[in-house]
Amino acid sequence: MREVQLGSHTVKSHGLTVARTHLHDWLILVLLMLIEIILYTIHPFYRFVGKDMMNDLKYPFKSNTVPVWAVPVYSVLLPIVIFLVVYFRRRDVYDLHHAILGLLFSVLVTAVITDAIKNAVGRPRPDFFWRCFPDGKDVYDMLGNVICHGDKNVIKEGHKSFPSGHTSWSFAGLGFLSLYLSGKIKVFDRRGHIAKLCIIFFPLLFATLVGISRVDDYWHHWQDVFAGGLLVLCTPISS
Repeated sequence: MREVQLGSHTVKSHGLTVARTHLHDWLILVLLMLIEIILYTIHPFYRFVGKDMMNDLKYPFKSNTVPVWAVPVYSVLLPIVIFLVVYFRRRDVYDLHHAILGLLFSVLVTAVITDAIKNAVGRPRPDFFWRCFPDGKDVYDMLGNVICHGDKNVIKEGHKSFPSGHTSWSFAGLGFLSLYLSGKIKVFDRRGHIAKLCIIFFPLLFATLVGISRVDDYWHHWQDVFAGGLLVLCTPISS
């Protein structure tokens, strides 16, 4: 009887009703998106960086193993595709709506917190020396602080090391996906299916590897990655 009821809750028949019921939730998401845009565009705190500190900030300036554009693809679009697959099998628009709403809330709240901390802390990245002095000639003022002569946007990005945005976004989106899948395939039904555990483990493994790549690329210190993962520990659960 329940399957018949769920089967009648399609996007065409109930989609508009669900959207209207949760209109205030979507408005909050729009607000979070606007806040994130503002936080991304403003300048971070340019903290004091002395010559003696540069010994730890002279790692090579490399490109990203995981491009910035790829992060929302696998952390947002991929989970939504999986939600749609489940929807076309079960025809439950409520499940689809709540899954997408929860995912976006998880990612956007994480993004806002991450960028707010990034801007407030202003920690230099491990490759800051080459961002600040691309020609290798370091210059300092009377107080011993750096006088950068590199590209302004590159320098700005060089003050956003803590915490790792790649890591926090990855765990926010893929962590939510793992929790979603664990409920759908009933991982904790006490029947001991190891294959089910592997399914929810792989998204978390991928998020972990993304975090490791940030250290390998010298865009983050290990503490940045650890904090980025820890930051979203409760966010997917609360969603």
